[in-house]
Amino acid sequence: MLEGIIRESIGKSGTKALRRDGYLIANIYGKGLENINAAFKMNDYIRTVRNKDTLPFAVSVDGKELNVVVQSYESHAVTGNLLHVDLMIAQPGVVSTFHVPVGTVGSPVGLKNKGMLYIAKKRLAVRSVPEALPTSIVVDVTDLDVGDSVLIRDLAAIENVMFVDTDRVGVLSMIKAK
Repeated sequence: MLEGIIRESIGKSGTKALRRDGYLIANIYGKGLENINAAFKMNDYIRTVRNKDTLPFAVSVDGKELNVVVQSYESHAVTGNLLHVDLMIAQPGVVSTFHVPVGTVGSPVGLKNKGMLYIAKKRLAVRSVPEALPTSIVVDVTDLDVGDSVLIRDLAAIENVMFVDTDRVGVLSMIKAK
């Protein structure tokens, strides 16, 4: 479980001091709950997020154990290091908007025809309760040829999960390589 600390100072000098010590600044929030200004060790956070099995993961801040989901993050423009992360508490039974990663399976036919697979939406916004949330949305791309695309309406329906984007939004496509 990821261990965090409460940030005493939320000003610029306190934030800079924490970053210098190897901490990642985080805001934890939830529907009807008070916001928590926290900080996590950068390497521990990255290790936890990369090795998680489900979208929500457990963190411990100030003795409280919370299940959270990454909503957004900010990284440095030049170095790519994480600067800030927003974590939403996954409250059981509460419908919320989550960003679920898109995965592919199979090898597209269009690769042999000088095509390239372009993933337009790496994460799809869905509304659901945390219990019904899929870990990823897997798309079979074996039949895709150059010029073909997969829209949200082409995806298989997931029980108790509703897509936020309109059904004509493109998820991935096979484009002609130049």
